[in-house]
Amino acid sequence: MFRGKIVIIGAGAVGSTTAYTIMCGGLFNDIVLIDINHDKADGDALDMAHGVSFVKPVNISSGSYEDCRDADIIIITAGAPQKPGDTRLSLVSRNAGILQNIVSQIMKYAPKDVILLVVSNPVDILTYVTWKLSGLPKRQVIGSGTVLDTSRLKYVLSRRLFVDTRNCHTYIIGEHGDSEVPTWSLTNIAGIPIRSFEGMDEKAFDDMRREVVRAAYDIIDKKGATYYAIALAASRICACIAGEENSILTVSAVLEGEYGISGTALSVPSKLSGSGIEWIPEISFAADELEGLKNSADTMKTIIQELPQS
Repeated sequence: MFRGKIVIIGAGAVGSTTAYTIMCGGLFNDIVLIDINHDKADGDALDMAHGVSFVKPVNISSGSYEDCRDADIIIITAGAPQKPGDTRLSLVSRNAGILQNIVSQIMKYAPKDVILLVVSNPVDILTYVTWKLSGLPKRQVIGSGTVLDTSRLKYVLSRRLFVDTRNCHTYIIGEHGDSEVPTWSLTNIAGIPIRSFEGMDEKAFDDMRREVVRAAYDIIDKKGATYYAIALAASRICACIAGEENSILTVSAVLEGEYGISGTALSVPSKLSGSGIEWIPEISFAADELEGLKNSADTMKTIIQELPQS
């Protein structure tokens, strides 16, 4: 089993919870937390380190960008948090500037085969920006994308149909945000098409999509931030890479012609192996779903073109 090194940039709620989740998963020998507030990163690392007797052996510590030197995966969670009333896209100008400094520091030390996983929002735009700034092959720069949104939709389906979420099969594609697209044409419960179930009509589909799109906003209104589920999503992505699982997840990937889209990163089903994104299969989505994906891409590209580094 893989037992390498992972570095997490940002020790806020998402970064520290991701570190804890990965620690519990036991995939890595070394976990390093880096934050502009070194005391916060050090405190989190010490707090987690005091529990290592309960998990597989692991070294967890705070550090600096020099610790990227021998990292296998680097997760970027740093950035301005989404506040009540913010959309993910409204974070662009704040977080693109922060990201530019982070990526330049990472690439001073990181090995050429490092995999960068972007979790900061707006994740699709920041994934594309990270790819451009890093100079790495596109397979090595991944965004957490709609892995969480897809999980949220599975949860919503399971509650409506009283079935285990693991038997709900579906994807959400496009932007991790307001223009995301549920792929109802592919959605099934243990192989049974979703439209075969009583009550699964267009109104139900609209209601479920709205619930998924609004999920983060609702949680932020109630408690100020989301971090548990996204930490699990990031950990799952890392497990796919570290374990060379060849699993297919809806990560945000830099597209260069797939689905007729270029010039942005967007969430589509992608095969993850030890080298990152190994394959982006072009799935036969319904015409309206493909149109929604392309509309999502147009939204992302318009914003990317307005950024200084583009």
